[in-house]
Amino acid sequence: MLAQLVDDERGETLVAVSTHAKEIKNRLSEFKGKKEVSKILGKTLAERAKERGITEVVFDRGGNLFHGRIKALADGAREGGLNF
Repeated sequence: MLAQLVDDERGETLVAVSTHAKEIKNRLSEFKGKKEVSKILGKTLAERAKERGITEVVFDRGGNLFHGRIKALADGAREGGLNF
């Protein structure tokens, strides 16, 4: 799974996280299930966003239904401090 914050006006990725990143990949065995991993990914995205001074975002689910892993990612990002 990959999540990113993009400035659409400048066409620039501001923050990105992925399950392939070392810090996440090394911890995958700690989590039970894909939803839990997605939630941690959302929290990590929020932490990185806050480091860059980003607190408000628009959530674009890319045509995916808002349930399961997508919802878990959003929940994690909200818990991490991002406002949608």
